[in-house]
Order: sequence, then C-alpha cells, then structure tokens
Amino acid sequence: MADEKKKAVPKNTAAVKKEEKKLGLFKRIGKWFREMVSELKRVEWPTPKQLINNTLVALGVMAVSAVVLAGFDWIARLAVDTITKLAG
Repeated sequence: MADEKKKAVPKNTAAVKKEEKKLGLFKRIGKWFREMVSELKRVEWPTPKQLINNTLVALGVMAVSAVVLAGFDWIARLAVDTITKLAG
C-alpha cells in the first residue's frame, strides 16, 4: 500500500468544471459523428473469405439449434399428449 502512488487531484475543481462546459445539441452530434468515423477507421474489417466462412458457421449453428429445438418441442408435445390421454 505504501508503494502505491496517489493520483494527482486538482485542487480547484470549480475551474475544471467550467472548462467542461456542455456543448449544444448540434455540436454534440457533430462530435459524435467525428468520433465514430475515427473509430471506424481503426476497425480491422474481415476479408471476403473470412466473412463467407463466418456467415456459413453462423448459419450452420442456427440450423443445428433449430433441429434441436424442434426435437425438444416434439418430445414435449408427445409428453403432453400422453398425459392428456391417460388423464382421460
């Protein structure tokens, strides 16, 4: 604990708050778009081959999930039909 350095805290927080004045609506929207474009330039986009591979994997997982869910639905329906026939 003694080795930890304390962070420098500004003594006059009122001066800091005045500098962080809230921008107008259109300036905030413009700032948001500029930051978004800046972030999108840093994105590492997949190659067409990676995109096709990832899409096929996703479609395969969805198909397997659909089959499993249909199987559970079929089993549940059989169970409910059997119970209703036994009940009368």
